[in-house]
Amino acid sequence: MFTIFDDELDALARRSVTQQQELQAGLWDGERLSAHQFENLRESLRYVRKRSPFYAGRLAGLTDAQIEGLDAAEFARAVPFTTKQDLREQRYDMLSRPVSESWVFYETTGTTGPATPCPRDNTDSIVNNAALTVAYRDIFEQHGDHHVVAVLGPTELHSTGDTFGDVCRNLGHAVVKMWPHSPVVGFERALHMLRELRVTAVFCTPGMAMSLAKEARRAGLDPAADFDLRLLMFVGELVTPKLLENLGTIWNARAYSCMYASQESSIVAAAHPDGRLRTVPLNVYYEVIDPGTGQLVAPDAHQVRTGELVITHLYQGAKPLVRYRTGDLVRLEPAGDGSPAQVLTPLGRVRDRIDLNGRTVTAYELEDLVLSRAPGCRDYHITIDREADVDVLAVDLDLPDTAAARDAHASLVAAAADAWGCPLTVRHTELGAITTTGAMVSWKAARVRDLRTASDPEHEAALAIARRRDAR
Repeated sequence: MFTIFDDELDALARRSVTQQQELQAGLWDGERLSAHQFENLRESLRYVRKRSPFYAGRLAGLTDAQIEGLDAAEFARAVPFTTKQDLREQRYDMLSRPVSESWVFYETTGTTGPATPCPRDNTDSIVNNAALTVAYRDIFEQHGDHHVVAVLGPTELHSTGDTFGDVCRNLGHAVVKMWPHSPVVGFERALHMLRELRVTAVFCTPGMAMSLAKEARRAGLDPAADFDLRLLMFVGELVTPKLLENLGTIWNARAYSCMYASQESSIVAAAHPDGRLRTVPLNVYYEVIDPGTGQLVAPDAHQVRTGELVITHLYQGAKPLVRYRTGDLVRLEPAGDGSPAQVLTPLGRVRDRIDLNGRTVTAYELEDLVLSRAPGCRDYHITIDREADVDVLAVDLDLPDTAAARDAHASLVAAAADAWGCPLTVRHTELGAITTTGAMVSWKAARVRDLRTASDPEHEAALAIARRRDAR
């Protein structure tokens, strides 16, 4: 409603919604999109160079004529990357507007370093929430008309509650915001509210869905039978198709990876009714680079690009980022329906890649191999060690030790040996809170303990969070 008090914001909101609807309806072609992207890319460069102390220095050598003549190749050549270290060190100097000109302040979790400020102004929220609203409308309609939606966020300083609350309000659904890890709410109260309000949809991390299921079973409840969930919208962690399937089965609901985003980058991809994440190219310019060389990755014969994702914001809000190295590996490929929006598949962080007997393995590959051979798995953790000059794996599964599960073990053992030459053992156990820390720290810190390396600060941070959660 705030937009009706400002004619410019009202016009921006209407324009953003119309453009996103047209894109989803297939009314944008590649030529129109390219013109839109480079017009707004140039505007973002001019904007941050004028307003951000960091970019004023970083882009000082970029002339007006260069900006006006930029194409994809020249942009990659002339404009340097922005890194996570830049965000940590520069903090408020990254901003293009002071906090006083924003409508809300968020920050990163700060679990492995200084928290970085991520304020949002009205432009940020309008363009991002318009994209999510248009993308999610058909998803929600597939599962009923009127939903009660629980948003289970990590902290009050995170954007989760406001973003999904606003999007669901746009779609006409009721929202209840709960932080189950808060001592004021807790899991017992959260489960009670899910049942009492007959909540039909949940926005949360995969780790949160696993934790809720564990707490429900401890309370004598069956997640699949004693709740009314129809829709699980996961965010904040890597999630493979098999994990979506397993969690959907546990809760008897359809599970989606609802978006790819971060506090600093905002919305980079959004779920669509077919279950795939698609880019939001009206808001973001995408590049894929080789994480080692920093050079652009050329598409293969099928127009697929795989590498580290680099983004530039095409809207001029509180903290636009230019050529920001996300640190994430992705696969970008055509959607196959003529849309210029592409399908984006997150593969895990660059730094989460693991060497197994000379083979480089992504987080996605490791999780997919384990869970595709452990149907019904409720949680998992992997330990890596080295014995007699060979890397070995031990996989802890929260999975009933049944005859069918034991039969599946042979497939898992064979797959690990075939893919990476790793001997593998399987153990059945209920896992502690370490596996719930992925969104707060990292997938690797939550899911993998590598005994071949010295102590990892991220693993120690995850352990500290897990100890506090286990103690409650």
